Amino acid sequence: MNVRDALEADADALAAIADSPTDVMQNLVHDRTVRVAEDSSRDPNADISSSESQYSGSDPEDLLGFISFDAREDTVHVTQLDGTSDACKRLLAEPVRFAEGESMAVEVLVAPETNSIETAAEELGFKKQGRGPQFDGSPTVRFRLEP
Repeated sequence: MNVRDALEADADALAAIADSPTDVMQNLVHDRTVRVAEDSSRDPNADISSSESQYSGSDPEDLLGFISFDAREDTVHVTQLDGTSDACKRLLAEPVRFAEGESMAVEVLVAPETNSIETAAEELGFKKQGRGPQFDGSPTVRFRLEP
């Protein structure tokens, strides 16, 4: 699995993973720190054919997941996380690594039906901090990792 910064060209693939409009994902890439996990069976150093470039878009089949986050005051807030179980754990480690370097906490909100995210958070040392806000009427649980 290869983790890299997301590009605007990834918006279609991100939209497919998140079941969200492409333009929303384009804005996400511009407004937040966004990382993607891609299948490492594709060689990122392979020559690119003349008909495609590194900016021509990614295939949803190649992306295993993505994470977006931003830092405010003393906390890094995970704003979106989706993908396979392994990808969620690997991606969630990205803001944790950033936060450790800055002596910041990390928070992630987990919806009840997203066991892979809850498992990843617990494996990385996050602790349940009670209920989070509701999104579209669905409850969330707040997980926090202190510095």
